[in-house]
Amino acid sequence: MKNFAIIGVGGYVAPRHLKAIKETGNMLLSAYDRCDSVGIIDSFFPDAAFFTEQELFDRHNSRLKERGQALDFVSVCTPNYLHDAHTRYGLRLGADVVCEKPVVLNPWNIDALEKVEQETGHKAFTILQLRLHPSVVALREKVLSGPKDKVYDVDLTYITSRGNWYYASWKGDEHKSGGVATNIGVHFYDMLAWIFGPLERNIVHVKSHDRVAGYLEFRQARVRYFLSINAAHLPQEAVENGMRTFRTITVDGESFEFSAGFTDLHTLSYEKILAGDGFRISEARTCIEIVSEIRKASPVGLEGDYHPLAKHPLTQHPFGW
Repeated sequence: MKNFAIIGVGGYVAPRHLKAIKETGNMLLSAYDRCDSVGIIDSFFPDAAFFTEQELFDRHNSRLKERGQALDFVSVCTPNYLHDAHTRYGLRLGADVVCEKPVVLNPWNIDALEKVEQETGHKAFTILQLRLHPSVVALREKVLSGPKDKVYDVDLTYITSRGNWYYASWKGDEHKSGGVATNIGVHFYDMLAWIFGPLERNIVHVKSHDRVAGYLEFRQARVRYFLSINAAHLPQEAVENGMRTFRTITVDGESFEFSAGFTDLHTLSYEKILAGDGFRISEARTCIEIVSEIRKASPVGLEGDYHPLAKHPLTQHPFGW
């Protein structure tokens, strides 16, 4: 049984980490979040110590070490822009770290964290759960076993509707979330690079507060993508079925189905980390480079090979910014 702490236990993704810690037979000793709406802990670890101040959380963790209950892992579920700082904290506390994606916002932050790993002798892992999805694994095996010179045509569409609260939260601040591409797309970019090889071109056609569309060229794939948090972009069939999220990938015109099977991927990620086979932060470098380049890119507009939904009319920011 390993001892865990979690930073950001009040966040959206934290329950998946709590569930993974519980289902892998480990113990949560302490948790921290500035928000105190964290009753979800009672469903998993009601005896865990909880703090709303970083200083008290740190003091408690130090006392655990003095009592022979040192933390083995710190799980980081905080807003994206804090991942770097909280991963550093966990490593310097003397624990290994499990950091939710995106592990950092910029590729040079990975370099700096790797130095902290070397200094402390501890490891930082990240969640790249789509690499564990059976359908994704099968597609990768198909590509690896196929002709090495074959280039696939891929269309990626991901629409996950968000209300106006999104823009008032840290997620609506590009400096904190990294923007739409980072916040909702980073794991898709990782999946594409993992399957189709190194990135060769990165073109952004459209980019705004609620969407990003572009073209990525990997060694074995030409990818048109469209990511959106605007419900107005949902296809009619999704609206009629009461769906708020729509995702689809086609490979050479054939639908690639991976909607099912997401439920237990965090638990599987933890199992692999605990077995010494988790994804190290260095493995996220390509997807972090992709989203960093998208963030800095100037959209070229509707020219070249763009996703059909890129033509959807732009909308004003809901707060008029």
